[in-house]
Formats: sequence, structure tokens, C-alpha cells
Amino acid sequence: MKFILENISLFGLAILSGGALLLPGLLRRGSKVSLLQATQIINQGKALILDVREPDEFAAGHLRDAKNISLKTLPAKLGELEKFKSKPVIVVCATGTRSSGATARLKKAGFSEAVSLDGGMAAWQAQGLPIVKKEDRT
Repeated sequence: MKFILENISLFGLAILSGGALLLPGLLRRGSKVSLLQATQIINQGKALILDVREPDEFAAGHLRDAKNISLKTLPAKLGELEKFKSKPVIVVCATGTRSSGATARLKKAGFSEAVSLDGGMAAWQAQGLPIVKKEDRT
């Protein structure tokens, strides 16, 4: 007991750093798909790719045929997605954190096949998979 009391600050630091390591995993909730699973679903041609990043992030590069609805506007625009309720919906963001929250929201709204792309656009680009950039039409 004396050892613990003398080294309480070290124990506190260890607990704090352990919590910091676990936090990203805890924030990623909901159904996820790997890059391989996502490409297989996309290649079947019946999935909606929903990009929940902000429009400027989307313009910098996104998956082909992705629909951009930012996370903050998603609740108001769920009606636009009604026809995809029974189809696979792959939700994409920069790293997978925002898309996990959006996936949970979609599942509550009845989108039974909504999944989040694990690792998001960062993982997609790290693997050298194709992206589309919005062309500047001035």
C-alpha cells in the first residue's frame, strides 16, 4: 500500500495514458466494413456511398459516385435517402469517426444495411485506391 501511495502520480499517468489509447476505439461505434469489403459492395453496384464530410473536404477528393451530405445536415436530409433504406449504404468520412456516428443515426432511422468505412478516406488513400476530385469550373 505504501508503494502505491508513494507513486500515485505514476499510477495516475498510466491510467490516463491507457484511457487515451482506448478512446479512439470507443468512439468508433456501429457497423464497420474493411476496404476490401467496401470495394466488393461497391463493385456490386447497388450501394449508396454517403460521404458525411464537409463540402470542402469532399471537393478535395472522394469516392466515385459518392453523395455528399455533411454530418451536421444529415438529420434534416434523411428524407433524400429514403429510397436507399433497404440497400447497402457505405458511410465515409476522413478517418471513420464521424461516419460511425452517422451510421448509428442511419440505423436508428431504419437503414438496416448502413455501415461505416473503417479508417475512412485516410485508409482508402493510404492503399492507393481511386478517388475523384471535384473539377474547378470557372
